[in-house]
Amino acid sequence: MIGIIGAMGVEIQSLVQMLENRETVTLSGIEYAKGTIHNREVVLAVCGIGKVFAAVCAQTMILKFAPDVIINTGVAGTLTESLTIGDIAVSENVAQHDMDTTALGDPAGFLSGINIIKIPADGKTRQLLVDCIKQLGVNYRTGTICSGDQFLASQEVKDRIVKNFGAIAGEMEGGAIGQVCFINNVKFCVLRAISDRADGSGAENYFEFLEQAAQTAVNVIDRFIKMSGE
Repeated sequence: MIGIIGAMGVEIQSLVQMLENRETVTLSGIEYAKGTIHNREVVLAVCGIGKVFAAVCAQTMILKFAPDVIINTGVAGTLTESLTIGDIAVSENVAQHDMDTTALGDPAGFLSGINIIKIPADGKTRQLLVDCIKQLGVNYRTGTICSGDQFLASQEVKDRIVKNFGAIAGEMEGGAIGQVCFINNVKFCVLRAISDRADGSGAENYFEFLEQAAQTAVNVIDRFIKMSGE
């Protein structure tokens, strides 16, 4: 089974509409829609914005539905000149840029308890997603995707995240989903279409290109589901 999590309805609503034999259940205020797409079992959820909602959703999905892999899809701000609006970032790993115990001598982003900074995504899942992106002819990069409970709209913050983590994109959920998957030994990957520049122009770009970028990500996921069953 493939688990797919988006923070907002616009990020997965097209996939929900594709579901056949759909069944829904609401747990902790989050609706999970289970069914098939291209004859593959899929469970979809809109988690809500931010790391706490994302973690609750991922943990519940794992315990209730036991997916083989979870993909976090949606939109993100670019942190590299090689990605612009409409392009796609795919995670080699994820990190949380707002995790900060540097005052205790830890490096930025250090996750106490699992004692790492960057959580590795599943390589096989990433490669299949990349193959799908190539087939669609969309520009992409793979690398670190950083998460934090902050909409990135400052060049100063953007520069700090790039300096500390070498990240290619920033958003608000993937790092938490990656951490939950890591501690549960579940494969995961984050795929994000670029909706804004994550600098002073971020808000304007975000609302203008949100739906367009989200649909680009959906197109990749749709192809991924189909190809994963071949």
